Amino acid sequence: MASRTVIGELKKIQILELLEQGKRIDGRALDEPREISIEINAIPKANGSARIFLGDTEVVCGVKIQPDRPFPDMGDKGIFICTAELLPLSHPTVETGPPQPHVIELARVTDRGIRESHMVDVSQLVIEKDKSVVGVFADIVVIDYDGNLFDACSYAATAALLTSKTPKWTMVDDKVTRVDEDETPLPTTTIPVSVTMGKIGNHIIVDPNGDEWASMDARITITSDSDGNICALQKGGTDGFTQDEIIQCGELSVRIGAKIREKLKESQQESQ
Repeated sequence: MASRTVIGELKKIQILELLEQGKRIDGRALDEPREISIEINAIPKANGSARIFLGDTEVVCGVKIQPDRPFPDMGDKGIFICTAELLPLSHPTVETGPPQPHVIELARVTDRGIRESHMVDVSQLVIEKDKSVVGVFADIVVIDYDGNLFDACSYAATAALLTSKTPKWTMVDDKVTRVDEDETPLPTTTIPVSVTMGKIGNHIIVDPNGDEWASMDARITITSDSDGNICALQKGGTDGFTQDEIIQCGELSVRIGAKIREKLKESQQESQ
């Protein structure tokens, strides 16, 4: 998604020149994310869903909730799994076939931020210990790419989970049976928010767009929970970050994450 071309190198030169003046190619401040739009219940037949627009990056997430076998060493906890897919129409470089390493990383980073924050209370998703639990599957599809899929996918998955409703099941004669038609909100404990920052030259920018993403020397995604605690971090790119830059990125992620969390809360309230 970030292959370099002659035109790309020229864009990087332009981006660097603007950054030296404290400006960005799209007019944003260095610490300013793009406008976020959240559409809930984007997939009517899913247990929960959301469509996210992060600038021109568009992502949809659908949540499926169903009975499942527990993992052998986790019979007292439900299951949470996150997957990601890029549609060929999302970007000229995307092709059909097995998921590429960057798509696998995208799913893992999104999954880790939610999992390590303990957003989904999997201890409440047990039908019968060691026999049957509730599985929560968040499937993310990228429809349009213009940079920073990590945050767009994270926000889509989080918004979809916050608005998800789960049926109730019980075990009768070793068979899983649905109790009734009523559904209850998925048990959640916090709202994780990831903030991705790119490093171009010696400059740190928040939420890189497509041109900035292709010009980055390094990137870092930091996820914080509702208490402002950092719970997940992923670094990528060929360059590194100094200790001071890591501290700066951590502070940015907590401060900006708090504002984005309010938008996610609003989407949750709209679904109630």
